[in-house]
Amino acid sequence: MYSSPEALRAEICSLYLGNGARAYGLYELTQLAHALQSAAHAEAQGLPSAMVIACMLHDVGHMVHELGEAPARAGVDDRHEELGADWVAARFPAPVSAPIRLHVAAKRYLCSAEPGYLATLSRDSLLSLVLQGGLMSVEEQAAFRADPHAEAALALRRIDELAKDKHAQPDPIEAFLDRHLVPALAVPVAA
Repeated sequence: MYSSPEALRAEICSLYLGNGARAYGLYELTQLAHALQSAAHAEAQGLPSAMVIACMLHDVGHMVHELGEAPARAGVDDRHEELGADWVAARFPAPVSAPIRLHVAAKRYLCSAEPGYLATLSRDSLLSLVLQGGLMSVEEQAAFRADPHAEAALALRRIDELAKDKHAQPDPIEAFLDRHLVPALAVPVAA
């Protein structure tokens, strides 16, 4: 974990105000805009600070690899959920990092278990779904549901789908960090 919340805040701001200018998939958004919309949706739903920060940081894996802005177009799974969760786990407790690690599995689960969900996916999400393993088997679905962070990952995934409005005007990153960083760091690991 970080030596101080101030140092972590500075690192997150530097990353998102720099690499956050990268395109968010095939949408007319940046990674920063998607992150801030995700945090805003989590906050509007009254989710705890750990989830607001998880929603904001869920795609940080796209910004900490060297595969370019759209590796899925080249047929490459950037495994952003694992890279991002590892990055977050070095800085936050499991209630922040675990839903990030599972948010791609949550998409695969919803496509497999919820009638009609697959038909709601954008072209970009369909492309990445294939690279990420496609639909889950019944056994994979059961294993996903057994994970203690599955519900948080499903909530994050649903927010991920909502956070694609090119006209949204969420608060700046500093405002979300002011409200949620310290409480997210203070969440007990068993939460």
